[in-house]
Amino acid sequence: MVGQNKLSKLVVIIGFLLPSLAGLLLFQLVPMLSSAVISFTNWDLLTPAKFVGFDNYTEALQDEKTLTSLLNIIQYIIGYLPSVLIFGVLFAVLLNRKLRGIKLYRMFIFVPVITSWVAVSIVWRWLLNGQNGLINYLLSLVGIQGPVWLQDFVWAMPSIIAVSVWKDIGYVTVILLAGLQDISEDYYEAATIDGAGGFQQFIRVTLPLLTPSIFFVLVISLINGFQLFDQVLVMTGGGPAGQTSTLVQQIYGNAFQSYKMGFASAQSWILFVIIFIVTIFQQKLQKRWVTYDR
Repeated sequence: MVGQNKLSKLVVIIGFLLPSLAGLLLFQLVPMLSSAVISFTNWDLLTPAKFVGFDNYTEALQDEKTLTSLLNIIQYIIGYLPSVLIFGVLFAVLLNRKLRGIKLYRMFIFVPVITSWVAVSIVWRWLLNGQNGLINYLLSLVGIQGPVWLQDFVWAMPSIIAVSVWKDIGYVTVILLAGLQDISEDYYEAATIDGAGGFQQFIRVTLPLLTPSIFFVLVISLINGFQLFDQVLVMTGGGPAGQTSTLVQQIYGNAFQSYKMGFASAQSWILFVIIFIVTIFQQKLQKRWVTYDR
């Protein structure tokens, strides 16, 4: 009887999980495994696939555009990650105060997060227009001639970074704000008794106990950084002369414009390996600087 009860419970559990598992299998696991198989072939969607072994991977690792896109991603992450973390901590601390209308401020800072990247990119492409954009117009009022932001070799990538920080800062702030509110007031009371001031409490109490949330933001932001695509496609198209081209954009172009499905799949798996290695490296390093309140 006991065994039958366990079996019936198992059947019920599987029954409830089956729709989600079927969706996961059909729309994620099967496409992933299919792309792994396709990466060893030469396939243009029209003719039968031809097995080529590791030729696609060799070509991708030697391709100048692939290497350039990886360097562009590194440049993006170097500019984006510190900015979004610093401003995220700053806004989280400010929004953690008991002020009148604080919930309204929290809502305003989160609005860009729920806005479509395509819509955001189109608006910022107009704002950063070199000829009739609002930003250059405002700069002209104080006697400054703004550059052609999105077509300039120097300013194209910083513009992408600035827009990305503006859009993502709300998400980072909410995560860090939740981490701040999870810190017990007992730590601050003990620090006050020991004579610690506000800045010392921030350095010695807040930041160490906020490191789990910072670590989560760091992992998510790095993964998103390697997958940079939407804003580049809409705002610059990878230009000027490949200065903002990214690996995901290269994958998109090779797959759906050049119909080099095998080569694009190989690039996808190279990107997966890079993200996997970076994530594992972060997991190893967290033991040295992340403080968990137990």
